[in-house]
Amino acid sequence: TNWLERMVKELADAKYTEEEMKERINAEKKLETFPRLEFGDPGVYERMKKLPSRRIIVTHLTPHLLPPSIFQSKAKILVLVRNPKDTAVSYYHFCNSMPVLPSFASWDGYFADFMNGKLTWGSYFDHLLEWNKYIDNERVMTISYEELKEDQVLGMKKIAAFFGFSLCEEDFSRIAKKTSFKAMKEKSSETHGKFGDILFRKGVVGNWKELFTKAQNEEMYRKFEDSLGGTKMAAKIKYDVYCKA
Repeated sequence: TNWLERMVKELADAKYTEEEMKERINAEKKLETFPRLEFGDPGVYERMKKLPSRRIIVTHLTPHLLPPSIFQSKAKILVLVRNPKDTAVSYYHFCNSMPVLPSFASWDGYFADFMNGKLTWGSYFDHLLEWNKYIDNERVMTISYEELKEDQVLGMKKIAAFFGFSLCEEDFSRIAKKTSFKAMKEKSSETHGKFGDILFRKGVVGNWKELFTKAQNEEMYRKFEDSLGGTKMAAKIKYDVYCKA
């Protein structure tokens, strides 16, 4: 999410001069707003209204928890999805590294909770099922972590076209270098402070192979098929490509 947020901001800001960028950054700092819909004090939404256009706001919430006005306005929504096995492993490490979240004594104990949706922000499967209802909405675009990892420039071109950002070829190359996992991890202490090491761990596809047992592979496959099998969201995830045991 942090990776995609940085990419979208860079794509949106490509048209601004250095001076204009400084003004925008200062305006954001003055408002003391952390642009996540579900975090902050009650006054955060009033302050968000004062953020310079275009406002880029991030959330982990499912559609039914978002204000209905979002779907009735001109807002555009970019939904990021990731294969369930890597999501599970990434979130396991995140929970055990983030002091404000419950930690887990074992992978097996965590896996059971992940499969039952007993985690902060709820069930992975329900989350994707909810967003699947909007997959054909012209104001909603779904992109996968894996396709961005395979060809970041192509992914950014799709995102830019969706949002109506106008960039040249050099912009895409420059932004791809600036937002590579390596570049962002190296600067993470500057950009994310003490959370840098927590948010930028490995940034790879297929790390699930280090933790999943044969029985867990089988359980995940059954659950994915039962929950999402045959949906357009399942086709986007490409389970047979990225989760093949």
